[in-house]
Amino acid sequence: MPFDVPGFKIGHATNEEFHTGVSVIICPENTVGSADVRGPAPGSRESALLQPDKPIKVVHAVVLTGGSALGLGTATGAARYLAEQEIGHPTPIRPIPIVPAAVVYDLFLGAGKFIPDEAMGYDAAASATATDDRQGNVGAGAGVTVGKWRGFPHFMKGGFGLASMAVDDFVVGAAVVVNAIGDVVNEDGSVLAGARDLDGAWLVDADPLRRFPVLPPPVGTNTTLAVAATNAALTKVEANRLAQRLHDALALAIRPAHTTHDGDTTFALSSGAVDAPFDLVANTAVLATAEAIRNGVRFAKSVAGIPGLGSGRLHTPFLQRINTNLREF
Repeated sequence: MPFDVPGFKIGHATNEEFHTGVSVIICPENTVGSADVRGPAPGSRESALLQPDKPIKVVHAVVLTGGSALGLGTATGAARYLAEQEIGHPTPIRPIPIVPAAVVYDLFLGAGKFIPDEAMGYDAAASATATDDRQGNVGAGAGVTVGKWRGFPHFMKGGFGLASMAVDDFVVGAAVVVNAIGDVVNEDGSVLAGARDLDGAWLVDADPLRRFPVLPPPVGTNTTLAVAATNAALTKVEANRLAQRLHDALALAIRPAHTTHDGDTTFALSSGAVDAPFDLVANTAVLATAEAIRNGVRFAKSVAGIPGLGSGRLHTPFLQRINTNLREF
């Protein structure tokens, strides 16, 4: 399984007409979680609660959603599903689910006509299983793109990616929504998916510094969201350190990463089933997350003239057609 961490479940809800959706990771009981937000314009929920100085440490689910900030209602739907199962942080009246969430800006393909809502968040949570291994144009990966550093006419399809690694007695699984302004690169630094000219050649070959055009995409419209889950035991402070380390994976697999145009956010989750050295867990999580980023584009299929590796051979010139709203942007 691409995401094979005992006790964790993944579910999706996808609107295929407007190319948007939501992905939910359901956590086993007593999962410790934290987050690290480095993007200049993130859209998130409960990110402050996940910081290591806050006393509540248990997370019940993580929601990754399209729709930009308008999509945060999906977390309410996921929380409602968990509440119906009586899952949540104990309070004097009733359990309250702790459901952090983060968003990507994916309004271009659907012209912003549909936003993932509470019902989709509920459906994604209710459908979550330990065996859902779908990748590419699914859930929050339905409408994302990569390689936008030279402007929208040159980009490629991003997507939802998974990967896992088992070392000794522990496992780390990574789930990533890849919506980067940068190119996604292989381990050797060569481009896997990214900015291309109209004949299909990688633009970085002519511009190694990946210079932005005069009018680059607006700040906050590009975001990579990553979740690393493990059965290794971590404190909340260690989970926060692991979330920080996950940004190393973004730097390994995306060039450039962490620009002023990206809202990158990472989550780290620990079910605490086995003991393992923190740095070994972190090193493993970085490699798994980098591979999940690459899988996000490997499985992404072409949409509205935007080429995706998951559709097989890319034709050149690769942009025969593209949505009117993208041309007018």
